[in-house]
Amino acid sequence: MMSVYRDEENPLFQYVLGLGDDALILGHRWSEWLSNGPNLELDIAASNLALDLVGQADLFLSYAGEVEGKGRTADDLAYLRDTQDFRCHWLCEQPNEDWGVSMVRMLMFSVYQYQRLTELLKSTDKRLVEIAEKALKEVTYHRRFSADWLVRLSQGTDEGHRRVQNGLDILWRFVPELFETSAGEQALADKNIAVASHSLEAQWRETMDEVMREAGVSAPETSGRIMASRHDGHHSEHLGHLLCEMQFLQRAYPKETGAVW
Repeated sequence: MMSVYRDEENPLFQYVLGLGDDALILGHRWSEWLSNGPNLELDIAASNLALDLVGQADLFLSYAGEVEGKGRTADDLAYLRDTQDFRCHWLCEQPNEDWGVSMVRMLMFSVYQYQRLTELLKSTDKRLVEIAEKALKEVTYHRRFSADWLVRLSQGTDEGHRRVQNGLDILWRFVPELFETSAGEQALADKNIAVASHSLEAQWRETMDEVMREAGVSAPETSGRIMASRHDGHHSEHLGHLLCEMQFLQRAYPKETGAVW
């Protein structure tokens, strides 16, 4: 069945939806560390990362609802869509595994997000600029936090080094998808509204190489490939399990809970 949220004639909706979904799903992954962090300091840090990302998701999804023009709120988009309606990157969906994997995932995505938001400051869409300005302050910290911890873990002990390298080995296969650019995204970029993801790759790799050299780890030799496109509603098996947990109360008791952020 074709998704009711698929709107090929509204690429701005799809683009903003993707921005919000990335933040929402990665924010949920960080919320899973609450009370499970390696120590009290990092437990609090995980809480702050989750709150930052969910706050960004609220802004982007609220705007996506306005762009769609069907009266859907950020809560509707977060809680009442099925897996195929989400537009988040596969990288954001991946399970935590351990702290090393989570740090690698956060570094990979926050470097990407930092560059994407920086370019969005040049957008002709004033709402995107406003949201990007706010989110960029938080993502700047996310990038620094994850880079510092990646180096600290890898240079600290042999076990820390092993876990960081393991995170790279697991997650590097999702790199090509970060830079996949749909026809709608490219059309928006040509109008100076959005950012074409492929334009971010060279700087992303340069930044990642710098951090990995300092940490003493390396990217796998295999570069990975795009297995199926998020732009067409394809995702890893992990997203469905995540949504079952995240959406359960609102789906089970929609009238009784009226859940909102």
